[in-house]
Amino acid sequence: MAAPGLLLLLLPLLPLRARADEHEHTYQDKEEVVLWMNTVGPYHNRQETYKYFSLPFCVGSKKSISHYHETLGEALQGVELEFSGLDIKFKDDVMQTTYCEVDLDKGRRDAFVYAIKNHYWYQMYIDDLPIWGIVGEADENGEDYYLWTYKKLEIGFNGNRIVDVNLTSEGKVKLVPNTKIQMSYSVKWKKSDVKFEDRFDKYLDPSFFQHRIHWFSIFNSFMMVIFLVGLVSMILMRTLRKDYARYSKEEEMDDMDRDLGDEYGWKQVHGDVFRPSSHPLIFSSLIGSGCQIFAVSLIVIVVAMIEDLYTERGSMLSTAIFVYAATSPVNGYFGGSLYARQGGRRWIKQMFIGAFLIPAMVCGTAFFINFIAIYYHASRAIPFATMIYRAVWKVLLLVDPPVWCTPPVKHEGLFHPTPGNVAVCCICFFVILPLNLVGTILGRNLSGQPNFPCRVNAVPRPIPEKKWFMEPAVIVCLGGILPFGSIFIEMYFIFTSFWAYKIYYVYGFMMLVLVILCIVTVCVTIVCTYFLLNAEDYRWQWTSFLSAASTAIYVYMYSFYYYFFKTKMYGLFQTSFYFGYMAVFSTALGIMCGAIGYMGTSAFVRKIYTNVKID
Repeated sequence: MAAPGLLLLLLPLLPLRARADEHEHTYQDKEEVVLWMNTVGPYHNRQETYKYFSLPFCVGSKKSISHYHETLGEALQGVELEFSGLDIKFKDDVMQTTYCEVDLDKGRRDAFVYAIKNHYWYQMYIDDLPIWGIVGEADENGEDYYLWTYKKLEIGFNGNRIVDVNLTSEGKVKLVPNTKIQMSYSVKWKKSDVKFEDRFDKYLDPSFFQHRIHWFSIFNSFMMVIFLVGLVSMILMRTLRKDYARYSKEEEMDDMDRDLGDEYGWKQVHGDVFRPSSHPLIFSSLIGSGCQIFAVSLIVIVVAMIEDLYTERGSMLSTAIFVYAATSPVNGYFGGSLYARQGGRRWIKQMFIGAFLIPAMVCGTAFFINFIAIYYHASRAIPFATMIYRAVWKVLLLVDPPVWCTPPVKHEGLFHPTPGNVAVCCICFFVILPLNLVGTILGRNLSGQPNFPCRVNAVPRPIPEKKWFMEPAVIVCLGGILPFGSIFIEMYFIFTSFWAYKIYYVYGFMMLVLVILCIVTVCVTIVCTYFLLNAEDYRWQWTSFLSAASTAIYVYMYSFYYYFFKTKMYGLFQTSFYFGYMAVFSTALGIMCGAIGYMGTSAFVRKIYTNVKID
């Protein structure tokens, strides 16, 4: 019974097509074709969207419609599909036809004027193909405002499939209070040679993503990798060879000469280098979460390279959530095994922290932004209130709350719990947590024994004074510069695809950048750790993690530059959404880089101390 239940929980995450013609993308002649109205919002604020009919647009006369299935990714991204009411049939042309009238009183006119002043645009869908249109425009003096009232649709078909949709807005009508505005549409069908598999190519922008500077940035980062790997190999091999020779020479001395000799270097801390890190519970949870984020990033990029995820609404987010839930054992394995090797005893608490560290960070940010979205009545408002409220009642009294205790509904759908919200909670408690428990148990039993090459001293060795640039704080601040330098050009393309109107599709570039980032991060943290140990400072665990994780600080600083100089965003909602989720992205990137840096450095430290003869 557990396996079918797990499958049912994960099914809403998958971008599967429902059994309806619009989802199978095949039509018979004269068969109904649905025009979905999605959202409307300011052009410069891509994430500030509202329901299309939150503006006083009118609906067509056709009321009946076949069902529609929404995925979890769509629900979380604020997709609000509503039927337009327009009568469209496959290969059936429609001349210009009035489908409704807008009674333009003062309030409705003010709503349209506000939308036009703020450059509102709207989005529609036909057979999953997006269409964009502008609400209206103002004259040169900004005194008179005009509404586009005529939607001229031109739909291309190839066989029994829709392969192209174009919208032309016409019928500019001046907004005058206390008048009636007629809304009209027309449909023109034309045969197209575009293949169904290639119908999304028109939305891609090869001139932007495959620009010479993109190739140059990859080449530049690749040369940085070669330089760093060569430099690290040369420095460490030559330096370590000298260290090994010096330590071997010291082994041949008698006790008197060794006591009189000037001993220094990383060998002197062999009795403390494998000492458990401070705050091992938090540290191991961060390492486990970072390993899981890396696994999710790698798998999602590979899936995106194989499948065109941009062709399905919300499929990228749905895939990422599904992969994150499925890779929870990775988190438990690496976090649990590290905590066991460091002598931790509260492994259940560590498991809970590791399992909910990233979900709590994401949900906490979303919960904060959700209050602003609710205030704005935005389509991205996730209805937490009633879901939590009803859950408390059911837990305490085992009944639904009475009507007189129900929170007031100020906006339609605002407090209504959707399957997407329930699915997210169920995934956290019934998928992520059990799988994390499995990984933790496996990690503790398979690799939880502390098999260090050196014995840990009972009394910690005092850390000698060193130059200021060898302090861990300085190393941490400088450690993220080179990893950030290897990815900051790609950050621009990723930011533009998310915050502007570009579809990111060059996942081969992203895979190369991920590999380059890993190599650069490991090389930098190894060098930083070597210098730290050579200064006889054995606090390398947190230093290696934080020096790599400091990449997140530079990414977040770059996001400020991008906001103020590359976008025209404005308003409390969009600004909070931008900086809130950029903080989540930067933190997740930092945790991933920190885990990568620590894992590489741990292998390096274990290697060098294995090859040294210790008394």
